[in-house]
Amino acid sequence: IFQLDGAGMRVLLKQMKPTEFEDISAVSALYRPGPMGMNSHTNYALRKNGLQKIEAIHPELAEPLQEILGTTYGLIVYQEQVMQIARTCAGFTMGEADTLRKAMGKKKLDVLEKQREAFSKGMVDNGYSKECVDTLWGVLVPFAQYAFNRSHSACYGLISYWTAYLKANYPVEYMAAVLTSKKDNKDKLALYLAEAHRVGIQVLVPDVNESLANFSASGEQIRVGLSAVRNVGTNVVDGIIKAREEKGAFTSFQDFLDKVSLPVCNKRAIECLVKAGAFDSMGYTRRALLSRVEEAVDSVVSLKKNEAIGQFDLFGGAGADLGNGVDVVIPDLPEWDKKVKLDHERDMLGLYVSDHPLSGMEHVLDRAADTTIVRLMNDEEPVDGSTVSLAGLITSVQPRVSKKNGKLWATVTLEDLSGSTDINFFPQTYPTVSTMLVQDTVAIITCRVQVRDGSIQLSAQGMQLPSNDLMPDSPLDLRLPERMCTGQLMGSLADVLRSYPGQAPVRLHIEKPGTTTVVQVDRQFYVSPTAGMISDLKVLLGRHCFV
Repeated sequence: IFQLDGAGMRVLLKQMKPTEFEDISAVSALYRPGPMGMNSHTNYALRKNGLQKIEAIHPELAEPLQEILGTTYGLIVYQEQVMQIARTCAGFTMGEADTLRKAMGKKKLDVLEKQREAFSKGMVDNGYSKECVDTLWGVLVPFAQYAFNRSHSACYGLISYWTAYLKANYPVEYMAAVLTSKKDNKDKLALYLAEAHRVGIQVLVPDVNESLANFSASGEQIRVGLSAVRNVGTNVVDGIIKAREEKGAFTSFQDFLDKVSLPVCNKRAIECLVKAGAFDSMGYTRRALLSRVEEAVDSVVSLKKNEAIGQFDLFGGAGADLGNGVDVVIPDLPEWDKKVKLDHERDMLGLYVSDHPLSGMEHVLDRAADTTIVRLMNDEEPVDGSTVSLAGLITSVQPRVSKKNGKLWATVTLEDLSGSTDINFFPQTYPTVSTMLVQDTVAIITCRVQVRDGSIQLSAQGMQLPSNDLMPDSPLDLRLPERMCTGQLMGSLADVLRSYPGQAPVRLHIEKPGTTTVVQVDRQFYVSPTAGMISDLKVLLGRHCFV
């Protein structure tokens, strides 16, 4: 949703619980270095929901600034408010207030010093104390250095509101449009594909009878476009769509070859369409169809070439197939095993669509990991030196030897439901886990984040395999500091648990200095540990809330 889909922004929105447009406008301005440095984003959320008292910047300013800061709960959020405060408290003209705003934003110390003198004089002349002047100036300057203007924030807010409305009311069409807009960005595509799955929209493999060029809505589902398939160019896509529009749906693979034009009969392109699943609806297995692609294409190409130069089969009656009179028989072969089938699909589309090797383990991965790979790699503000836990499937292990000391280390490719990334297991870590680094193993890896020239590199600090207690009906253990056990938080926790009814017991580990008390909740709060529940608990209790 434009400005609002980052992980940190979503956490803030859940805390804020927006109820009016002003909140949506404000959140774009609040989630920036200046306001965040003063904790204004969290204070806004708390004050809006009655969890923090609304206090004036200074007692003398409570009434004068009520009209300016009332809608933002006593907090400065926008540049325009800085200008209004200068006019109201120091008697500045609009021009003078704008000069002050620019000086603050550009950190021009010499200009700022002159502005401070005029600002102080104006406020003192209007009856404010020096203490009040200094307090207000101390708030305005650091904020204004990174502040956002309201007009810009309102525009962002309006577009965000429109797109949120579309997602809420036309989710299939909206997500199809988002996926199309990101079709050339593999990481973003995986991120939004995962989001489509999260909101319950099934994404289908491309289909020669159903797909358009791009992602499109197909009832309550999304169909991958033909142009997403590797080695399938625009001329092939246009030829397929034109043939089915003019001659009707393709009823079989032979019928497809007979109806499409010569440029479509490209062996490489058709092989890729087969591997991507574009002929699945015709009842063939991908393996069986691929075994006859070359023969089938050869059977129609020569006739199509003759047709193209005006030569027709003398004995081919009207309405007869354009083939050579002998349809290629597709053998009755079983499908490839799941791994081979999905590997082919991913090679053709850049990501898994019909299934995923980790399907069915979503709750295990979400419970074990702090974040997903794609969200980590798309983090707008990654913290250098931070530690994260990732959970997924090891798809590649590349042993290496250090040039410095000859010690062994490895680069491991880890893949979760959102995407994949490389993780370096350097010599100090590699020996302790080398026996577990096996391809197709599900692993939980603790990584150190290194930010280099805007990109993220990961080095492993430790690794473990999922334990049996991550099964669907095993107890869900939550860590909860005693100081957090307020009536309001417990009520919110109860609401989350009730939203995911199931058979897994829930145990609270109430921690206080020197001791931990384990409390099992009533059966009415037993849960089904879905990905959505794990996410909601991390938002409510913190990402390290699982024991």
